[in-house]
Amino acid sequence: MDDFKVTVKTGKGEAVLVQATAAPAAAPAADFPAAPAADSPAAPAADEFAHCIAVKSPMIGTFYRRPSPDKDIFVNVGDVVAEGDCVCIIEAMKLFNEIESEVAGKIVKVLVEDGSPVEYDQPLFLVDPS
Repeated sequence: MDDFKVTVKTGKGEAVLVQATAAPAAAPAADFPAAPAADSPAAPAADEFAHCIAVKSPMIGTFYRRPSPDKDIFVNVGDVVAEGDCVCIIEAMKLFNEIESEVAGKIVKVLVEDGSPVEYDQPLFLVDPS
């Protein structure tokens, strides 16, 4: 996209000229946090779950860990799930969709808070298939 100009006229006949360029101004480097060093505590945590498989959200909606507020949670950390077991519910447009595990194994981490909005393909759980 090339440089462009936009003229905006108000009801009073005044004209305002706005110019823009295709390249946005770069933000100062001080506004962004530095990347963590390879030997930081966050790096070993990532390696701890490197062999795990993520159960991902197949849709946009609200994540729920239990079928209703008075029922038990579908799965907890340490629970063993089989392929096809229901692990949570995602509400989308007032429809409650049961999300099934695509892998058999042990739940090692829950990545989303109960009642939180989720995006398509967002990881929900980490499962250790071994």
